Amino acid sequence: MGSRGAKELVSRATRMKTKLQSAFEATILDLEDVSYQHAGHAAVKANPNSAAGETHFNLKIVSPKFEGLNLVKRHRLVYDALADELQSGLHALSIVAKTPQELEFQPKRRPE
Repeated sequence: MGSRGAKELVSRATRMKTKLQSAFEATILDLEDVSYQHAGHAAVKANPNSAAGETHFNLKIVSPKFEGLNLVKRHRLVYDALADELQSGLHALSIVAKTPQELEFQPKRRPE
């Protein structure tokens, strides 16, 4: 079996994590598939690649490579790293991108 067949066996989430870890050397990389929340949406129904899900994700990524970059530039870098996925069925990505220092100085939430 060639590499193309192998690629199809690997989930989109796994491919995304590999690409993001490679590009950003992330200290935290949380990727949540929330496709089930969008199953009835027209864009999902119209996309033949969406039958298996993996069309909508929430991403939390912490990387020193975001240092000195504003939010828009961070998001652009993430989208660039995932360009292949965005062209092949990834429909939506919610991104939280921080530096380790920003995470360190984030106020702790009190339990309610």
